[in-house]
Amino acid sequence: MSIGTLYLVATPIGNLGDLSPRAREVLSAADFLAAEDTRVTQKLLNAVGLPKKPMISYYEHNRRARGEQVLEKLLAGESCALVTDAGTPAVSDPGEDLVALAAENGVPVIPVPGACAAVCALAASGLPTGRFCFEGFLSVNKKVRREHLEALADETRTMIFYEAPHKLRQTLADLTAAFGSARRVSLSRELTKLHEETLRLTLGEAAEHFAETAPRGEFVLIVEGRAPDEDEGPDEQERLLAAAVEVRRRVADGQTQKDAVKAVSAACGVKKNALYRFVLEQDDT
Repeated sequence: MSIGTLYLVATPIGNLGDLSPRAREVLSAADFLAAEDTRVTQKLLNAVGLPKKPMISYYEHNRRARGEQVLEKLLAGESCALVTDAGTPAVSDPGEDLVALAAENGVPVIPVPGACAAVCALAASGLPTGRFCFEGFLSVNKKVRREHLEALADETRTMIFYEAPHKLRQTLADLTAAFGSARRVSLSRELTKLHEETLRLTLGEAAEHFAETAPRGEFVLIVEGRAPDEDEGPDEQERLLAAAVEVRRRVADGQTQKDAVKAVSAACGVKKNALYRFVLEQDDT
């Protein structure tokens, strides 16, 4: 008996017109579907006029048990189309585990391309696209979140983050603290939907904007990487000199040097450690 095939079928992230003819063919021909939410997938099939299919729910909290169930069917010769509620399966998604399981057992895995929010937002960002890194959702754990961003302090590639509306303000605050308020960011929400919007701002401007405007819809944040020569040259020296003047002014007004350096580095977009060293060196001269 021949082994079945696992198809990774990208589904629309909003506009149903983005479901490709090939995706329709695969969804129609597959023996069964592995779906993040079977109710959502059934609505999609109904909306685009595709026949009802046997479905297995496959999501974050049941992926281990259901993965084995899907694999058993694949090894028995059945073909499976893996779908999420929206977008490309296995990218920042538990489908990653199913793909690994299929590959380990010699099951062919075939991607059926389509919508991906990260790529759509990157293309529309106006920021460099030649080299980028996908960081997904930041952890809700404060320590893990801080360590994640600290590890990206010297990242020169454009960075891609996902965020839910109720966590956007905190994430903007954390990104500003990590990269400085002057760092450019593009925020895309409701991609391909009626109220699609892309804002191109600095992190400081974005934080101010959403302090007054309630975030709505799922967001993709495209954050500019650190300039390769950010710590070199006369321009950086001038920025450090201006920032050091502001640190001294704050210290004279009663703020501690540590707090002053932290606040000024975020406001001016200079690295905190570099500013602290610069201030100390100037004090010694």
